[in-house]
Amino acid sequence: MQVKYDTILVLDFGGQYCHLIGRRIRENGVYSEIVAHDISPEEVKALGEKFNVKGLILSGGPSSVYEPNAPKLNPRILEVNLPILGLCYGHQLLAQLTNGKVKPAACKEYGISQVAIDKPVGVLEGLDKEEKVWMSHGDTVYELPADFEELAHTENCPVAAFRHKQKPIYGLQWHPEVIHTTHGAAMLHNFIFEVCKCEANWKVEDIIEKMVQEIKSEVGSAKAIIGLSGGIDSSVATALAAKALGDQLTAVFVDHGFMREGEPEAIHETFSKLPIHFVMANAQDRFMQKLVGVSDPEKKRKVIGEEFIRVFEEIAEKTGAQYLLQGTIYPDRIESGIRKNSDVIKSHHNVAGLPTNIKFKKIVEPLRDLYKDEVRKVAVMLDLPKELVNRQPFPGPGLAVRIIGALTEGKVTVAKKADAVVRQEIEKSGLAETLWQYFAVLTDTKATGVKGDSRAYGYVVAVRAAESREAMTANFAQIPYPVLERISTRITNEIPQVTRVVYDITHKPPATIEWE
Repeated sequence: MQVKYDTILVLDFGGQYCHLIGRRIRENGVYSEIVAHDISPEEVKALGEKFNVKGLILSGGPSSVYEPNAPKLNPRILEVNLPILGLCYGHQLLAQLTNGKVKPAACKEYGISQVAIDKPVGVLEGLDKEEKVWMSHGDTVYELPADFEELAHTENCPVAAFRHKQKPIYGLQWHPEVIHTTHGAAMLHNFIFEVCKCEANWKVEDIIEKMVQEIKSEVGSAKAIIGLSGGIDSSVATALAAKALGDQLTAVFVDHGFMREGEPEAIHETFSKLPIHFVMANAQDRFMQKLVGVSDPEKKRKVIGEEFIRVFEEIAEKTGAQYLLQGTIYPDRIESGIRKNSDVIKSHHNVAGLPTNIKFKKIVEPLRDLYKDEVRKVAVMLDLPKELVNRQPFPGPGLAVRIIGALTEGKVTVAKKADAVVRQEIEKSGLAETLWQYFAVLTDTKATGVKGDSRAYGYVVAVRAAESREAMTANFAQIPYPVLERISTRITNEIPQVTRVVYDITHKPPATIEWE
């Protein structure tokens, strides 16, 4: 008999952190399921056949509750007799639905805020009198109905947290799911275990067999190819697909010419030894031809996405493959705006960058609901080589989206050399294991310099190093100055075309980790 996991349902209002909420719940050993924002009580009850539903969390979202087409909550959800926690937009929606007053804030709050905890109860139990939280809102709850009480406030937000006086209904204006909220994990832990009374009876190992069976079910007896970049996501997807499909599968590595220095050779050496049908497609010229004169980053990603598909289709025609598998993970999809009410942050080449006319019967994405750290756990459980498990993320379009503006062969050469210096110095310093990503960006800005007592005019290279757990949020890394100095000195000495090196000190949000 299959165990029914204690489960929290996350109602999706289009927020960038919707699945991050689900991820945080799973970190506590409790299963989470993302559902439509307008789910009905009957649908919640039907999910009870599969899961032991213990509570609901309403996600944030980019809309204002005043917009005519803003996503709304089914009002009967408040009658399901389950604990409810509204976050950001969900907080405002709960207040509006129960006749509280929500209006545009006199001063909008974006980023770190100090919140005063007036009543440390329920979700806020055990917190300090003042907490550092992450805010991102334009509207604010100003007044609550009589059966609710205010729990916290900020200078600009009179009702930053509230609860119903009798029912387990809570609202938080901030985002406890992001790492910038100092005690956000404690807040979610309180809701999951103290308010919802969940039992931690789920673990990530349970999903491996589920993904293998899903691939078998989708592909059946047909042949398939999988896009293999050599990164952790596509490598894990390949390992799962190999378990599911065996000799029905062909793994295809497309060398588009924008890989890091020495990487195509290393990928060929690693994967040609594995017991899979491995094909390496040399496509540098065709990708560069397609990208001549393209400077807009969204267009770059779409051009690259389409050309990837065309290469895969050509190989599929030779092998008889009808299905394409990809290592797409959730951050790729969330930033590409794949949900009804979410904004497009950037179109990932393997999601929104895909062309509409595709010859494959279907694209199968077994990792589509996983975060990078979960993928790494799966990789360890599948006994993948350590160098793959620990490989830092690298975008599918490669250096093409780390070169700002139009591409040229010369710019690609500069970007490869600068990236190699950054990687070598970071790894030599022993910092690599503490960082999520570290790389160089060739900007489209030029600056005056002095080389050999003569004026030089060359490119500005930006160095980016980030700390993160799942890529949905990140902090810039505080790299020691001596390491940055070595990087800067080597880049300007070894690459004649570069006259200046700068360091990116922007968190995500407001930035993304990659520049394009």
